Amino acid sequence: MQRQTISHSPDFAPQGPQRRVDLDWVRIGAFGLLIVYHVGMLYVSWEFHVKSTHRIAALEPLMLVLNPWRLALLFLVSGTATRFMLNKYRVGPFLRARSSRLLIPLISGMLVIVPPQAYEQIVESLGYPAGFLDFYARHYLAFGPQFCHPGPCILLPTWNHLWFVAYLWIYTMALGVVLVAMPGLVGRLERSVAPALSGAWLLIAPSAAFAVYRIVILPNFPSTHALFGDWYNHAVYATVFLTGFLLARAETFWDAIESQRRLALSLAAAMFLSFLVLRWSRDSATPPSLVLRVCGGIAYGCYQWFCIVAVLGFARGWLTADSSVRRYLTDAIFPYYIVHQTAIIMIAHALRGRDLSASLEAGIVISGTLAVCVLTYEIARRITILRPVFGLRLEASGKAKPALEAVQPAQ
Repeated sequence: MQRQTISHSPDFAPQGPQRRVDLDWVRIGAFGLLIVYHVGMLYVSWEFHVKSTHRIAALEPLMLVLNPWRLALLFLVSGTATRFMLNKYRVGPFLRARSSRLLIPLISGMLVIVPPQAYEQIVESLGYPAGFLDFYARHYLAFGPQFCHPGPCILLPTWNHLWFVAYLWIYTMALGVVLVAMPGLVGRLERSVAPALSGAWLLIAPSAAFAVYRIVILPNFPSTHALFGDWYNHAVYATVFLTGFLLARAETFWDAIESQRRLALSLAAAMFLSFLVLRWSRDSATPPSLVLRVCGGIAYGCYQWFCIVAVLGFARGWLTADSSVRRYLTDAIFPYYIVHQTAIIMIAHALRGRDLSASLEAGIVISGTLAVCVLTYEIARRITILRPVFGLRLEASGKAKPALEAVQPAQ
């Protein structure tokens, strides 16, 4: 197989193995936090597909710590992984392989994994009287708005938490088109961007961009995860995906992230406290003033990027040792992600009305979800036909095929 040639400066050539163990750990940790975050959504005041009868107000500040940066971090790691892959393989085969690894789980997930989530949501919110099969046959495959009265319509079928997979596929395909049309562009951009983001601008420029997105785009295009019209999310996630892609090989950029990690963490703490104060002031004002909205957007945008730099910096300094645990979870975490939200919702719905304490209920949801994730992965990896359904590589002659990627993709 011929290699895809992407122009780059010799200054950006990797000095060692291309596998970034630290980024594997970041990906594993980010998906793990996502699972815990979705359990927390049962107990806070924010909307979710189903809700516990318990409310734990103290969880909201803790979840706000994670919410601004957890998914942006995954997109950045995905962009980095994409660059390492394309340093080894031609664009066409790479795009075909990525489409298989992303679209098969997305489509099968929408048809099989996600429908119980939508059903439990309708049962809890509207008291749907018929069973799941009736819901699936009459409503889920309607390809349009359903259950519009009362309340907002629900578009079915839906991808729910699998929106991440759809967005990642779109960004990857768009990048592939650019690489085919302008193969030298990546090198030119890398040589321009890497020096700028290897010093003081590392903390300033992306933070400013995120703040502008928050202030200018979000009020007109609120987050929907519906792909079309979701321009605020596209601005944030496409930016970090492209940043990871362009700077994956720029050692000066990663050195700067590691050297500025403590400063980034300190600034993130200050921005988070400012954001909480501004959020409280905004909620108390009727209506919130323009000054509060602008200051809140700046604090939020800066906090997003400072947290990403801090996480990547500390991971690069501390999480460099490989282990069997890392190798196992690198393969398992994507199947965990695919099934986790359905497990959370179904277990939480089954426990509703059983008069359990919040701690006991949450413990059962967490342990039950973990058990479902582990069991699903252990079954899927042993059955050839199920492997692509859960984003796992096919095996040949009893051995796994060589990995297409130098860094396991944050899928």
